[in-house]
Amino acid sequence: MAEYRIDDLAQAAGTTVRNVRVYQDRELLPPPRREGRAAIYSDAHLVRLRLIINMLERGYAFAQIREMLSAWESGRSLADVLGLEEVMGASWAEEAPRAVTTTDLRTMFGKQLTPSNLRRAQDLGLLERRGTKFVAPSPQLLDAGRELVSLGVPLKEVLDLAEQLQSDVDHVAGLLVEVVRKHVLGPAEWTPSRDEVPHYADVLQRLRTLVMSALSAAAARSAQRVIPEVLGDKLVELLENKPGEAS
Repeated sequence: MAEYRIDDLAQAAGTTVRNVRVYQDRELLPPPRREGRAAIYSDAHLVRLRLIINMLERGYAFAQIREMLSAWESGRSLADVLGLEEVMGASWAEEAPRAVTTTDLRTMFGKQLTPSNLRRAQDLGLLERRGTKFVAPSPQLLDAGRELVSLGVPLKEVLDLAEQLQSDVDHVAGLLVEVVRKHVLGPAEWTPSRDEVPHYADVLQRLRTLVMSALSAAAARSAQRVIPEVLGDKLVELLENKPGEAS
């Protein structure tokens, strides 16, 4: 389970520290755990924060949100509520974030690491600033970008590709999750009873594996089909023009 300071929590949810404090003051967000003077938030807080933002965007007032959250928690222990929220909010990544310095990034991308490209990478969530350093939430994506640049693809186009790829994957993952929501989790206005919470926490945990496996398998099948289609003509041309065999 991830831990967040308040600025990290706000950034992960796409909001501001001020808003986080407002939601706490309005008793919409549970208080953080205290370690000395530090306030520590969990994945459950991140899920709750995203839920609050979603409901505000739908036009609900603070009082309505508080009433609905209270109704949800009524008759359930804090462990029931946070347990389900933590399953929903836990990181699905099987890789640990990697800290990188500006020097590391210059080694990877050379002169293409311009201020605008660096800002774009942060806007896309590929890099997160941590003081004087950065954190790559997905080192695999960072390494893939480095490899593409080393092959000759401009970093700007790599970032464009990363944005499009994330959008496409969000769409496909959303299709999978929506099917499960529709046929397993029930209508949007329904909430599980206290006895049903463990079952639905298990469903969400299994959904994690399902989505990752399906996306990985589909990507492998697509690569096997698309790469020959896209590069086949070029490979044939290279084979036909081997040194010493030219007509």
